This record gives sequence, C-alpha cells and structure tokens, in this order.
Amino acid sequence: MVVKLEFAPSARSTVGLEWEIMLADPVSGDLVGRAPELLSALEAESADERHTVTGELLTNTIEVTSGIGDSVAHAVDDIANAIAAVRSATDPAGIELLSAGSHPFAQWFDQGVTDKTRYHTLIERTQWWGRNMMIWGIHVHIGVEDQRKVIPIINALAAYLPHLQALSASSPFWAGERTGYASNRALVFQQLPTAGLPWPLQDWSDYESYLDDMVRTGVMADATEVRWDIRPAPRWGTIEVRACDGLSSLPELAAVAALVQVLVEHLSRQLDEGRTLAQMPAWFHRENKWRAARYGLDARVILDADGTQRPVREHLDEILEELAPVAVELGCVREFGSIGTILNDGASYERQLTIANATGGDLRAVVQHLIREFRTGPEASTQEP
Repeated sequence: MVVKLEFAPSARSTVGLEWEIMLADPVSGDLVGRAPELLSALEAESADERHTVTGELLTNTIEVTSGIGDSVAHAVDDIANAIAAVRSATDPAGIELLSAGSHPFAQWFDQGVTDKTRYHTLIERTQWWGRNMMIWGIHVHIGVEDQRKVIPIINALAAYLPHLQALSASSPFWAGERTGYASNRALVFQQLPTAGLPWPLQDWSDYESYLDDMVRTGVMADATEVRWDIRPAPRWGTIEVRACDGLSSLPELAAVAALVQVLVEHLSRQLDEGRTLAQMPAWFHRENKWRAARYGLDARVILDADGTQRPVREHLDEILEELAPVAVELGCVREFGSIGTILNDGASYERQLTIANATGGDLRAVVQHLIREFRTGPEASTQEP
C-alpha cells in the first residue's frame, strides 16, 4: 500500500529563495574550504532571523536561505541580510564571495567534502560524478495553495525551464577549460541519481507511487532526495525550481525569482479557470534542456507539442509583455522587468566570456570579475582587472 504524502499548507505565490555561494581567496581567486570555521557562529546568529546561513556538500560553499516572502522583494531582502551577515565574518577572515554555476578553474580533487553522513553517503554511492559536483545554483520556491495543482503546474512549467536555464547560465568554464556550453552545470548535475528533468506524472497519487517505488527499492530515503530540475517540496507546500545556475548578482537573482513567481501564478490562474495546462512530450523537454545548456540565450527552443520553435530571447520578450499584468498584481514589476536587462546586457556566461576574451583567456581575471559582480552588480562586468 502506497503511503500518502502530505503537502503542507502554503499561501499562494509566496516566495522562498536559496543561494549557494562560493568562498574564495581574494588574490588568487582559488576556492577555499573554510566554511566549517565560519558556520557555527553564522548559524547561531541567524537563529532568530528570517534568513538562514548553512553549509553545503563542499567546504568551499555557504548557502543562504530566505524566509517565506509575500513578495519577491521581501525574500530578496532576506537574502541581502544573509549576505551582509556572511560578509561580517568573511571580510575579516580575508575571504571573498562569488556566485556562478561553476568555478572557472577549480579542480575537484582540491576540494573538501563537508563532514556530514548524508554527504559522505552521496559521495560513496556516486563516486567520480559525486566528487565532480563542483556546481552552484539557486532554488526558487513558490507557494501553491492546493495539492491538486502541483503536478499539472510542474508539467506545464517544464516548458519554461530552457528560458530559466538560459537566463541564469553562468558555467561556460570547467576545471580550467572553455567548454563551449553556456551552462555546463546543467549537464553535470543530471548525472546524479534522481536528478534531471521530472518524470511526466499525471497527478499527486502518481508522485506518491513514484516515491514509494524509489524508497522500497533503496534508491532514496525520502522526498528530499528527489533532485529534479523542478520538484514538489511537500514539507514547505511549494513548487521548487532547481534548474538554474548560480546567479552572479542579487539583481539577477531577483529577476529570475520574479519570472518563476509570475509563471506559476499564471498557470495557477489557468487551472482556476478550469483549463487544462499544456504539456509537451518528454523528448522535447530533453532537447530543450540541451539546447539551453549549449547555446544559452542564443538557443532556439521548442514551445509546444506541435514542435513550434522560437529563439528563446524572442519568446522571453513576448512573455514579459504578456505577463506584465500578473507582475503588477504580484508586486514584482521592477524585478520582472529586469529580465529585459539580462536580455540586453547579456547573461553571466556571456559576460564571463567577454572578460576571458579581453584578457587572453585569463580565468583568474574571470574570477575577479565574478567577485566584483557579487559585490556591486552586473555593471562591474565591463571593468577589466
């Protein structure tokens, strides 16, 4: 008998954010595994705050998490406060912060794994691929008020994953090499068991059956080990989008979060109207993911079951125009409009490549660029070191 999984009550279209941040030496740009020496104090200090500061798989990473925001701005303010708290510890310690889907030149064998059973278990099982998980991302949670909406929205939202992946793409380099991909992280991460695109399920009972199969056969312990690009988060009552590379600045994080919030609310309203949400064949989603990873904002993506194809930049422009009224009602007009700024000025992968080209392929210059962007925003991208 399949065990029923409760989906926690959650206010509609509320926002929660998670951001994985790298710790680096300010001069060399090398990653430093110093999170354990910082986290005890930072975790204690955040105990009474809306935000949290925690560790991650690798000791070179700190994750900051917002509280439940009634708007994107509310959640982003939490993240800003968390980063300020982290800087109060890292600045005196001589540690810099940066964010991207990958570090341009770090090697996996130089990194330490956080001393927790769950991480050691993951590495033991996944071996080389697990040890190569030098990846950083963001997770966007959006509250859903009705469990029955969750799977239909996930199925429909999957058509927008290439848009989100292209906007956030920030991993064009891997272990010192130019990969030719806008988001190398997207293809590395899906090598883990239970990661990648969500399975095409029809309703919540299908999801419960999937979990039952996975737990009974020892694939996973519980729902937290579902690592799909979009997944239900039953504990929080949210849909969690996990497809994005680490955004390189706070304004970009806010922009992508707003797009996710607006899309989920748009799809939720269609369900309220009694409409059936559109779905695409799984093979189109797979192709879209590869195209977005390879070409980023220059990708041509498949939009529907008929195979209609459009440049992702062009379609994003249409989405901004079509869903602008939803952004007004959700109070995220400024953040939603900043998607246009990314389209005009370039995503992080493009800016990193510009710096590399201007400095003869100097990846240390790219890291310094990312450090500046994390402090001051994308406007720093035009400055050469």
